[in-house]
Amino acid sequence: MNTTGSPSLGLSTSVAELPNQAGQHLGSTTWRTVTQDQVDAFADLTDDHNPIHVDPAHAAGTPFGSTIVHGYFTVSLLAPLLEELLRVEGASLSVNYGIDKLRFPAPVPVDASFRATAQLADVTEITGGVQIRIDATVEVEDSPKPALVAECLFRYYA
Repeated sequence: MNTTGSPSLGLSTSVAELPNQAGQHLGSTTWRTVTQDQVDAFADLTDDHNPIHVDPAHAAGTPFGSTIVHGYFTVSLLAPLLEELLRVEGASLSVNYGIDKLRFPAPVPVDASFRATAQLADVTEITGGVQIRIDATVEVEDSPKPALVAECLFRYYA
């Protein structure tokens, strides 16, 4: 994945301070791209060789006009994208706890520029730490619709 530019905003905080940060907009990540080689490798790893992802000639004749990144490939990019926007210091353990809501309103065309924006929507205390919900959006440059909208859950233990 190629990256350009620098992120705006972002938050570096501690596990203890997370409850005080609820509602904070985290900003935008750098712009990135995914190449056809990366999409092909993801297709090989997941055994998802749908031609809209791996066959440029076929994809050119679809409403997308070109190959598109797998939706679940885009989801897998949330971890590094969100790490760019939120750093939690002092955690003995952090885990991806899941996704409450996930939608793919529009595709990410291969080689298109995309980035994530996020908000720290909620922080809840759990035994030994906190659970946070990040409302994340992946947007494609010059596209009127987001490519991904998700409510992501993470847990940080002190």
